[in-house]
Amino acid sequence: MILELTISQLDSGALPPEQAAEKGQLGYMQWLGALPADADYHREVRRAYNKAQAFEHGSPAVAVFCSLLLQSLEMPPKPLPLSLPQRARRGGAQARRHSL
Repeated sequence: MILELTISQLDSGALPPEQAAEKGQLGYMQWLGALPADADYHREVRRAYNKAQAFEHGSPAVAVFCSLLLQSLEMPPKPLPLSLPQRARRGGAQARRHSL
């Protein structure tokens, strides 16, 4: 269930590269955090990649997500390029009112 939600959140069409990388990384962390403790990681990565790759060409954020999935299986293991987004004000209530 969380996999489908993550993919739908990431599949937002064309984005600037920085924003796609940010969303893809957050999607990977969301997916990883939702895995059960006893899950077979390799099987879960293959399942996630098989579902997400259909959206990879139309959405840069999904492409980043897929890339992170594949990188996580590489041997020898190395740190993934993950980071939390920079904190930034986005307009608060006033911006939300203007978007309606």
